[in-house]
Amino acid sequence: MLIRVLVTDGMDAGAMEKLRGEGYELVEQFYEPEALGTALRDFDIVVIRSATKIKAPQIEAAKGSRLKLIIRAGVGVDNIDVKTAEAAGIAVKNTPRASSNAVAELAIALLFACARNLSVAGHTMREQKWEKKAYSKGFELSGKTIGVIGYGRIGRMIGEKSQALGMNVLSTVHHNKPEGCENERMHFVSMEELLSQSDVIALSAPAGDKPLVDAESLEKMKDGVVIINTSRGSNIDEAALLAALESGKVRAAGLDVWMDEKNPNWALASHPSVACTPHIGAGTKEAQKRIGAELVDIIEHFG
Repeated sequence: MLIRVLVTDGMDAGAMEKLRGEGYELVEQFYEPEALGTALRDFDIVVIRSATKIKAPQIEAAKGSRLKLIIRAGVGVDNIDVKTAEAAGIAVKNTPRASSNAVAELAIALLFACARNLSVAGHTMREQKWEKKAYSKGFELSGKTIGVIGYGRIGRMIGEKSQALGMNVLSTVHHNKPEGCENERMHFVSMEELLSQSDVIALSAPAGDKPLVDAESLEKMKDGVVIINTSRGSNIDEAALLAALESGKVRAAGLDVWMDEKNPNWALASHPSVACTPHIGAGTKEAQKRIGAELVDIIEHFG
């Protein structure tokens, strides 16, 4: 039987061409949440990114149909109700390796932007203002300490790139301790130590039950700390971060992810001490090709 694949949020053109050449039927179509569940019944596989959410209502509507596999073209699967899907006999996969370097590089880019006021300085230049004195008070990364919360694939890459810049790296261990990471410039410590000793805190952890950065954790951080988030928007209490930026507790923030990505916190995004992007962590040509290749491999081995 012809295997039908629904692609809701886009996919690398080369990967799509390869699959079509192998006889798969690919349909590119985005569905609103209320229509998605019924639409899924006509496909064997669905490939999504961040925009599409497949939660319990969509899975219940698709249950018992030909749908057997949901693939998230990205690192996390928090936009999928995995338990409900698996209980309905629908497998869930993702592409955790393909975009790691791209996300880690963006985290470092946001860190540079915070250190040297690049976002606001560039903005004032486009307004034809010469604000050299105002933005000549940056800081150097070499010798500073970065605390990376979440030392998986992306977190480890952030740590390695930070060490190459002359930074010291701290992280925490919640489950199995990654091997081969520790050296004279990288150490695993408690969360309390990480919060109190880090000049920069980079979030690279999956979404949890509560924000990693909230009023309580901010109080434990150094005055003038820099916050970088390329993980999930829910890892930061945005109101608490904005208040900390206003008070000076937080010197700057680099943000790629938001609580509401269709209507982000514009007061936070427009703050002069915030460097921000619209969730483009995996947005490189190289990462998209790797994601496409990983998707092809998953689909080819499906069933």
